[in-house]
Amino acid sequence: MTLTENSYRPDSRQSRVVSFSDAFAALFDPTTLRHFEALGVGPGWRCWEVAGGSSVESWLAKKVGPTGKVVVTDTDSSWASGPSRSPVERRVHDVGAQDPPGEGFDLVHARLALVHVPERERALRSMVKALRPGGRLLVEDTDLTLQPLTCPDEYGPEQQLANRMRHGLRRLLAGQGADLAHGRRLPRLLRESGLVRVEADAYFPVSSPACAALEAATIRQVRGDLVAGNFATDQDVEQHLTNIASGTMDLAAAPMISAWGRKP
Repeated sequence: MTLTENSYRPDSRQSRVVSFSDAFAALFDPTTLRHFEALGVGPGWRCWEVAGGSSVESWLAKKVGPTGKVVVTDTDSSWASGPSRSPVERRVHDVGAQDPPGEGFDLVHARLALVHVPERERALRSMVKALRPGGRLLVEDTDLTLQPLTCPDEYGPEQQLANRMRHGLRRLLAGQGADLAHGRRLPRLLRESGLVRVEADAYFPVSSPACAALEAATIRQVRGDLVAGNFATDQDVEQHLTNIASGTMDLAAAPMISAWGRKP
């Protein structure tokens, strides 16, 4: 199971547990929305949101207003069939395999998407193609190798277990074809795609309730795969979730690198 913002579907036992998408949004939305503001997103803009979360979709819809448009795409057909209201249009779309859902966009944004796309170069070319001259591309991905630990301050058995779980998660995702170092490559890839005025920054949260919520949601999402792949036991998972719930651990999320540029 890959970690994408729209992929988590909690079962009945987890109905009161924060989903991965909600936890990720709580932690990283402020960074994404700060970049949107800096890029000047406003009334009348045409935006393409690639596999975006509902919180980003809602923010863009309010910002572009009735004269703008927000095209939100995802490979999940059940998600795309849900209700949408103007200016939002939802489409089933594979960014790595299909042509863009239109052209002339003022903004194209992808968060935690390309790291899981096998045809990453094609996906990036598609997003650049979809921009109007002067349009902005913002791509955001985590980098699990830039900071590979859940607990950078590994001072006890709880922290050691957390870091073993993160090691197992990295091996699991790598085995599924994810590029764990994709985030750091984004500035170069945007330049090589023909964009100009390319910049990037990173947000590295070290300890917060949102970090703990994201860690718990992530482990619950991939629990079956971790156990099936012998990366962890059920007992390991239960103990780690108990340790997280204690509220006494400093849990770090992987840095999210944001890179942006303009189409000439």
